Amino acid sequence: MDLYLVDGTYELFRHYYALPSARDENGREVAAVRGVLRSLLGMIKGGSTHIAVATDHVIESFRNQLWPDYKTSEGVEPDLLAQFPLLEEVLSAAGIVVWPMVEFEADDALAAAAAAAARDERVQHVIICTPDKDLAQMVRGARIVQLNRRTGVTVDEPGVIKKFGVAPESIPDYLALVGDSADGYPGLPGWGAKSSAAVLAKFLHLESIPADSRQWRVNATNATALAATLCREKDRALLFRTLATLRTDIALFDDVDQLRWNGPKPGFDAIAAGLDAATTSSRRVDGRGSRR
Repeated sequence: MDLYLVDGTYELFRHYYALPSARDENGREVAAVRGVLRSLLGMIKGGSTHIAVATDHVIESFRNQLWPDYKTSEGVEPDLLAQFPLLEEVLSAAGIVVWPMVEFEADDALAAAAAAAARDERVQHVIICTPDKDLAQMVRGARIVQLNRRTGVTVDEPGVIKKFGVAPESIPDYLALVGDSADGYPGLPGWGAKSSAAVLAKFLHLESIPADSRQWRVNATNATALAATLCREKDRALLFRTLATLRTDIALFDDVDQLRWNGPKPGFDAIAAGLDAATTSSRRVDGRGSRR
């Protein structure tokens, strides 16, 4: 079987900025929810049998306690933020497994589910449906892959190496050095994508990088300065790596068969009818498709 793990937060953001406004009879904005629902039901109609969706029920997570500048819900439009609980309600009614995350992030749920599913020999492929670079750390060979549903591009392990210059296991170290502006941490000064990839391709992890750049023997510009920065800010780099490392110790299901779609629950037809009856109107779109 193939298991599809969907980043519900990304999908909600993507549809919110791609679709015109639609409000239900109670005046609630529902266009993004309606778009995500249709998209996922399309996956099921196309043959996906095992599927689960993770959402950031609360944007903040334990990472905000580790780094005060980590991403928050500040600046997220109220009409978008209000659709998170509605999306979870609608997808559950449609019979789709949903994991609303509070302490952890949706990305953690996707990572934990991928790791658990990969332990089941019946699972041929785990397809993590998100373009989020954090999830590249979970890619394994051609069995656990990332799928960008917007572009249709699938990335396997050689694809991760081609894209970032490092293996999946080094992605948290890579992000610690280059930073992640979407998640709110800056990385280390001077450490760009090329230098980080060159060093980590050889040494894999931060702890293994020699303090003396003369031992690197890699093509990295200003290696002496980079080594000094890493030595000076090692603790901060390790903190950033913790922020970038996804949690795989979250118990979400006991058996992958619990993720099989068995049809909608009673009452779904009424919910779907309410979404279909929502009144569409024009809304200025700013081109953003994700918080990432």
